[in-house]
Amino acid sequence: MSSLTSLILAPAGSIIALAFAGYLIRAVMKQEEGTEEMKKISLAVRKGASAYLRRQYTGVGGFFAVMFVILLLLASFGYLTFFVPFAFLTGGFFSGLSGFIGMKVATSANARTANACRYGLNKGLRVAFNSGAVMGLVVVGLGLLDISFWFYFLNWFYTSVQPIAADAERYANITSAMLTFGMGASSMALFARVGGGIFTKAADVGADLVGKVEAGIPEDDPRNPAVIADNVGDNVGDVAGMGADLYESYVGSIISSSALGVAAGLGLNGIIVPMTMAAVGVLASIVGTFLVRSSEEANQSALLAALRKGTYGSSLLIAILSYFLIRNALGPERIGVYFAVLSGLIAGNMIGLCTEYFTSDTYTPTKNLAGTSETGAATIIIGGLSLGMLSTALPVIIVGAAVLISYFVSGGASNFSAGLYGVGISAVGMLSTLGITLATDAYGPIADNAGGIAEMAHLPEEVRQRTDALDSLGNTTAATGKGFAIGSAALTALALIAAYTDEITGLVQRTGINFTFNTSILNPPVLVGLFIGGMLPFLFSALTMQAVGRAAQGIVMEVRRQFKEIKGLMEGTAEADYASCVDICTKAAQKEMVLPALIAIASPIVVGMLLGVNGVVGMLAGAAVCGFVMAIMMANAGGAWDNAKKYIESGHLGGKGSEQHKAAVVGDTVGDPFKDTSGPSINILIKLLSMVSIVFANFVLNNSLFK
Repeated sequence: MSSLTSLILAPAGSIIALAFAGYLIRAVMKQEEGTEEMKKISLAVRKGASAYLRRQYTGVGGFFAVMFVILLLLASFGYLTFFVPFAFLTGGFFSGLSGFIGMKVATSANARTANACRYGLNKGLRVAFNSGAVMGLVVVGLGLLDISFWFYFLNWFYTSVQPIAADAERYANITSAMLTFGMGASSMALFARVGGGIFTKAADVGADLVGKVEAGIPEDDPRNPAVIADNVGDNVGDVAGMGADLYESYVGSIISSSALGVAAGLGLNGIIVPMTMAAVGVLASIVGTFLVRSSEEANQSALLAALRKGTYGSSLLIAILSYFLIRNALGPERIGVYFAVLSGLIAGNMIGLCTEYFTSDTYTPTKNLAGTSETGAATIIIGGLSLGMLSTALPVIIVGAAVLISYFVSGGASNFSAGLYGVGISAVGMLSTLGITLATDAYGPIADNAGGIAEMAHLPEEVRQRTDALDSLGNTTAATGKGFAIGSAALTALALIAAYTDEITGLVQRTGINFTFNTSILNPPVLVGLFIGGMLPFLFSALTMQAVGRAAQGIVMEVRRQFKEIKGLMEGTAEADYASCVDICTKAAQKEMVLPALIAIASPIVVGMLLGVNGVVGMLAGAAVCGFVMAIMMANAGGAWDNAKKYIESGHLGGKGSEQHKAAVVGDTVGDPFKDTSGPSINILIKLLSMVSIVFANFVLNNSLFK
């Protein structure tokens, strides 16, 4: 296959992904929504989610306008090319668009999933999974579309308008400019994740504390004024937020690997491999969606096996096809890069299995955690924290092994740049099946909403059993999805740090600035940068946790007020004011997400100005290491608390309404911001720090106090 033909695969893959997503949307929309009551509840959730995103995108639009002007000014002073401000906008636009489309489909699929469960478990699974697959395919389709556009446009520009004769220099300029649109994607992802996470967990915590603990009413009971806000939050946080998050990882891994390939002297072939691997991943993901089928048994193991058929089938197909792709593009002498792909694929699946072991209530750790509820809320919180800390060991070892394997099999022992390229390709390998991996994650909130609608619409008990089975599976897939997202973020962050050092090296060569890297830990700016980077995930998490706490307090007070003032609400003869809780969460999320976002964007610039480029490298390394471990701990502790609560609700240890259940609900409310706000947001933090550092590299290099 020629280079030209290979490059066509990327836009072709984009078109195929978006076309198949359109096909799935049509298939989902053909399903019936059910009774008038089901339609009414679904409409309320849809309106609330749309109103939130409309307000969020308005605020974020202002930020992007300001950043566009700043980047234009930097370009006018020669610190950037004039492509960068526009690439920044397209990165943010497509990131936001992917989340928006996924959320619109998810909020239209919730009632359809509940209604499908009236006719069978497999039918409900297919509707929910197909809706989640739309999210996955839209993310990879739009990501490849954005990457393809900028590559072809910049290649045309540097070939025809401002010709650069040397291939190596031309491709270096192209990948350098393309790296910067990742900052737009990262910025949008941060706002989506932090804002959506604050919204969803404020509603969830408020609804649980007053509804379950104080009032003693079931989850998703229509008497609870926060129940609609809780369902809205599932979509804006776990669908739109997760989509924007993984869009950023996806494009970041592809572009950083392309840049590292050019730095390793591979030229166009170094760019071809990650782009075409992503296109092949689209085809593998589509094939995998057809493998997801289940029997009618409401059994979590059977349902999990059905989803695994899809994800493992896609991984196997990638493992086969990528061999021929790499052999053709790089030649037999560089076939070691293929084993870097395998290391990423295997690492992604292994992290998912580790996460499942520590968070699923079918395994000992979560069952033991549920047992600590016998002695109250304090012991279950202690148990959850220790479980989360313990769960970090295996993922760190897995990612470490993947880095070492991918580095050395790609030739790192003799060529440092080639080894780094292998690490980047390992991240691409892990994310190559994102189309179906994200489908299994986005499926969870849809199933959760379907269960809520079944409860609020008073559907028959067998329907609720089916939606509960899908929801229970959704908790597991959401936890494994977060583990996958965190693992991919760690590998992507490492590739971006390498791309940053290559960017600085290129700038020094082109401008003749007197600068030499000294990243020894004994170099004071590096050491101080390490401390600052290690502190940032803690500061960031503190701000987002406090934001959830403040917003949840507002929900608790509002729900208490309505129970007290609306006569007949507890008896079920009056209707709750759902809109007020949605409004409280929306306002709180928009206000509270600003400070964490500003810290994430400003830190690399401030550290760079004070400590120089070496200090920035230290900061990026410290943030990546501490952020990765902290994100794993928070996600797994939160997932275990959630499933420990559901284990008790299924009839163990006294069941619903018992003292053990109340203790588990308290643990779950502590874990909610862990797993759905702070933990996932750290993924974006460690990548955004690198993206901002790359964009402002030239400015920092010329204006920092330390050289």
